[in-house]
Amino acid sequence: MRNFFGNGFGSNSGKIVAMDRFDNGRSLSPIRQAEAYWTALLTSDGIPKRSQVDPRGLENILEYTFILERITPRLARFRVAGSHLNKLAGMEVRGMPLTAFFEPSARSQISDVLEQVFAKPAIAGFDLVSAGKLGRARVQARMILLPLKSDLGDVSRVLGVLVSDGAISATPRRFTIQDTQLRAVSDVQAPKRPKRQLSTGFAEAPQEFKRPGSHLRLVVSRDD
Repeated sequence: MRNFFGNGFGSNSGKIVAMDRFDNGRSLSPIRQAEAYWTALLTSDGIPKRSQVDPRGLENILEYTFILERITPRLARFRVAGSHLNKLAGMEVRGMPLTAFFEPSARSQISDVLEQVFAKPAIAGFDLVSAGKLGRARVQARMILLPLKSDLGDVSRVLGVLVSDGAISATPRRFTIQDTQLRAVSDVQAPKRPKRQLSTGFAEAPQEFKRPGSHLRLVVSRDD
């Protein structure tokens, strides 16, 4: 396992770089969009809350997107999942554990990483493969896990994306892990936002009165 994102997944500056090991570069686009959206929600106070995630901000990648809920330190289940995940599993995945997408030999490893995503907290990226057998073509996949806080403030949710290259067969796909990348959230810089000018809000604007009989002139201060 690599503990840095400087070779293919992302650098310490938060920028994601394309990977040559994917046959189809289009599969990386949902990963880029998800991390960019999550990073835009970051503040100096910490990681985003689940309630901040607006589906409209992810509408172009909703079919690949999911939300996980922590059940134990090493186990999380799907609360929401897009249609691409249902097709890969051959069934509705809501309520199922994340480990259901993995071969038995890989489940301990995914649990190890999931524990760190919640505990550090950290961002995790995966290179996955589903071997071709019984007439099925080999499928490559890419997954990212981005930690979220619940409304109670604990890190117990994950915004994720799983996207694959290759034809999806009628039988369920399970994956093994080719590579894992892990990066602490503390290493990700929150975006710099311009300072807002103070507004008068609902305060009354200053007024200038002339002598009786003259017209009333109202001076309103405007924000830039």
